Amino acid sequence: MDKRTKGFTLIELLVVIAIIAVLMAILMPTLGRAREQGRRAACLANLKQLTLAWLMYADESNGKIVNGTGGIDSSQAAQGPYWVGKCWHDSYQTGVSLDEDLQREGIRAGALYTYVRDTGPYRCPTGTKGELLTYAAMDSVNGLYRTGTTTTIGGKMVGTRVGKTVVWLRRLDEIVSPGPAYRMVFIDEGWVTPDSYAVYYQQETWWDDAPVRHGDGMNGSFADGHVEYWKWRGTGTIKYGKLQQKAHASNSRAPESEADFEDLHRLQVATWGRLGY
Repeated sequence: MDKRTKGFTLIELLVVIAIIAVLMAILMPTLGRAREQGRRAACLANLKQLTLAWLMYADESNGKIVNGTGGIDSSQAAQGPYWVGKCWHDSYQTGVSLDEDLQREGIRAGALYTYVRDTGPYRCPTGTKGELLTYAAMDSVNGLYRTGTTTTIGGKMVGTRVGKTVVWLRRLDEIVSPGPAYRMVFIDEGWVTPDSYAVYYQQETWWDDAPVRHGDGMNGSFADGHVEYWKWRGTGTIKYGKLQQKAHASNSRAPESEADFEDLHRLQVATWGRLGY
């Protein structure tokens, strides 16, 4: 009697393939979310490392905060050494990136490289390809000052003081009310920009649109060294933030809904310590 090995029929193979396809359809979104959560965590770790370096610089500089403007031009040189050198191409808004070797030189020229002697932490894992700097300091931490945020006393420019709140910060000991846990230092923009992250103080509109990263939110760090992930609430915040991933074209865009206003207010308070209007 012939012995024959029984194999799978075509119908059985099709059923198995269909089951695998269904399982893949179920698992892939979960795997994608897990992968993104890992990248978000890596980004937060980078921000924490940069912020600890920011704090160490201030501790070793008699409390003075490093220049947060990113070296946009010589007019900010009086604010002290720049936290990072030039890492952007002059045509960055058209999508052109600076040569990577020049970007490394820019990072190494920054004052924080003494404490973070590696270019890796300056870039989010999901940042724009070919760009080694995707984080920016906030305007308020010795960055570009905005209308109403500074005062000249005895010929010296200082941050405007409203009660116990110093709006534009030059020193760590100025962070009193609200305390360090509520004043933002760095933000994950996801691409390189030539200055600090721009936020209005006396105007209820966006300047730089909200960076939309890591699942319709953003990562940021604070002056006490902790880091946070924020989920944006407003659909307008998310919509326009996604449109401005490689450009800052709004400069005075008004929020469109109550949730959009809440997003703006939250970022303004974290930046300046209070609303200026």
